[in-house]
Amino acid sequence: MKTYYDEIIKQSKGNCHIIDLTNDVRENLIKSCVTSGLCTVFSIGSTAGITTIEYEPGLLKDIPKLLDKLIPPAVNYSHNDTWGDGNGHAHLRSALFKTSLCIPVNNGELTLGTWQQIVLIDFDNRPRTRRIAVQIMGTLPKIQ
Repeated sequence: MKTYYDEIIKQSKGNCHIIDLTNDVRENLIKSCVTSGLCTVFSIGSTAGITTIEYEPGLLKDIPKLLDKLIPPAVNYSHNDTWGDGNGHAHLRSALFKTSLCIPVNNGELTLGTWQQIVLIDFDNRPRTRRIAVQIMGTLPKIQ
């Protein structure tokens, strides 16, 4: 069993900025040499989320619109009273989406659908430098 770890660094704009991480994660899988196992992608921080979507212009507009209806930023959340940072909505959105995702690895490939990309969604109310952990655990190719 091999374990591989690396971090991806991305600059976000905040406010539901959606960043495609698929190629970065694939590059890490290649570096790991793992052919069968699990790849975990984890956002280090409590105001972002990791999920999969079809990374296309319509969804890049639809997701923020949906979240503005479900968890609007302009509400007076108790978190904002505690810290005064105005990002209570970002914490709630992160809790809804979750901060990590596990993707099966099979034959040296991420098991993703044709239109499925791995994304970071930054829910915070300001631009951020985001650290995303990638940990891959599994088996290496068998030597013949």
